[in-house]
Amino acid sequence: MRFARSGGVLLHPTSLPGGCGIGELGPEAYRFLDFLHAGGQRIWQMLPLGPVGPDGSPYRSYSAFAGNPLLISTERLVRDGLLDEAPPDAPGDAVDHTTAGKLKRELLRRAHLRFVPPPGFRKFCRANGWWLEDYALFTALKRAHGGRAWNEWGRELRTRDPAALEEARRELADELEFQRFAQYLFFRHFWDLRRAANGRGVRIFGDIPIFVAHDSADVWANQHLFHLDSGGDPSVVAGVPPDYFSETGQLWGNPLYDWSAMEREGYGWWKSRLRMALSLCDIVRVDHFRGFEAYWEIPAGEPTARNGRWVEGPGARLFETLRAELGELPVVAENLGTITPEVERLRRRYELPGMKVLQFAFTDPENEYLPHNYTDPNFVVYTGTHDNDTTPGWWASATEEERSFARRYLGREEPSVWDFVRLALSSVADVAVIPMQDLLELGSEARMNTPGTPAGNWQWRMRPDAAAPQLAQRLRELSRLYNR
Repeated sequence: MRFARSGGVLLHPTSLPGGCGIGELGPEAYRFLDFLHAGGQRIWQMLPLGPVGPDGSPYRSYSAFAGNPLLISTERLVRDGLLDEAPPDAPGDAVDHTTAGKLKRELLRRAHLRFVPPPGFRKFCRANGWWLEDYALFTALKRAHGGRAWNEWGRELRTRDPAALEEARRELADELEFQRFAQYLFFRHFWDLRRAANGRGVRIFGDIPIFVAHDSADVWANQHLFHLDSGGDPSVVAGVPPDYFSETGQLWGNPLYDWSAMEREGYGWWKSRLRMALSLCDIVRVDHFRGFEAYWEIPAGEPTARNGRWVEGPGARLFETLRAELGELPVVAENLGTITPEVERLRRRYELPGMKVLQFAFTDPENEYLPHNYTDPNFVVYTGTHDNDTTPGWWASATEEERSFARRYLGREEPSVWDFVRLALSSVADVAVIPMQDLLELGSEARMNTPGTPAGNWQWRMRPDAAAPQLAQRLRELSRLYNR
């Protein structure tokens, strides 16, 4: 699917100011929409929106279908009479997912005590029961088991014995109702935000990881669709092989899909996943797109990703099925890193935009990430992504060779972050997206994620006065200049 020439900003909602020490889908989200509109932006890109664990990683969610209750607006809970008052914002600029999660859950449980289900609540539960009931029971059972992973529960629950599940539903009925309530609020708040965005001419650009977490409702409820052993552990796991950046590769540890089983079911799980993502977002980026063509399979128990093998993915069979079911696919393919001609042929066959990142560009004139080499405009260009340092942070740590090349390429003795923003916006790429940290000219302290590091990620939060009118005006002028 081709997108109109446009520009946007990358900012995950958890990075908004306000709330319980974490961004929410409340007033600050609507103020950010006003900033985008004033800045002439037509896209708000976010990271995955599912429920997260204590580390806050949106790429390691407990569900591919549920929403993150931490994003529920406390201001709206007060407005709806479910709380007397919203708590003051937690001090500090960084998100503390553990503290925020504890506080938000306490507030939600208080709000649930006052909740009188309107007709829309039961309608929501019926329409979404196909995923909601498994997610609610998974979450309730996980809480009852002290947070332990599902394959550490008793055999009857681990293997989903019908009698054991029915008994659990009776014993945990109140908790199940609370989980339904929390999901109802998330979707209600997010759908309202999306309508407000579309009313301002802004599209929501979402993100789904290709793989799901082992400790998730998805794997527990659909064990036959994954490569698992008799105890529920993965028999093979996902990752990427050794490359220029890592001698041992990356061992992600996600369970791998049994694509033969998925094909026998007509790829129904993937149809539902993409349909759900598009109920929240107008556009969806699929992380690690190359895994659909071929994926790196690592035997479980390996200490690194070195001893793996490439296995053929579903490729065109999956995308033909998705297109037949959903029509033209508003999907962006993450095609960064080592990408084979076969992967690019698959992407181009379905006209899926790829990605370009300027931070990768400044090595030699033939580098594919340099704008003069963009022979195909069907791309989204970024100064950097959530997995990169901010552009000022990257510049501070770049090699002297990269800096020298960038100076000559930009014609600037000491380039500013706005020179890189201008380069992205002026390129022929159909879409240009700039991380909010770059618009604010922030350094490495504002980096969202450092891949391969277990702590200190997903914590950056924007100051309340950061999205200023002057910044919107500057962005609007450049967007007009380059017809975005």
